[in-house]
Amino acid sequence: MLRYIKGNLENIDGVAIYPIISLLIFFIFFAVLFYWVWTAKKEHIEEVSNIPLENDENDTSL
Repeated sequence: MLRYIKGNLENIDGVAIYPIISLLIFFIFFAVLFYWVWTAKKEHIEEVSNIPLENDENDTSL
C-alpha cells in the first residue's frame, strides 16, 4: 500500500517541502504553547484548574 503512495508522491515536483513545512508548524505550535504556559499568571492557572470543582448554581439537572 505504501509503495503506491510513495510512487505517486515521487512524481510531484517540490513534494519534499511538505514534510519540512509540517515539522515547522508542529515545532512552532509547541514552542508558542510552551511559552504561553511558562508565562501564564499563576492566578489564571488556579482559576482555570478549579472550574471542574465549582458548583454551578444554574444547574438544575441534579
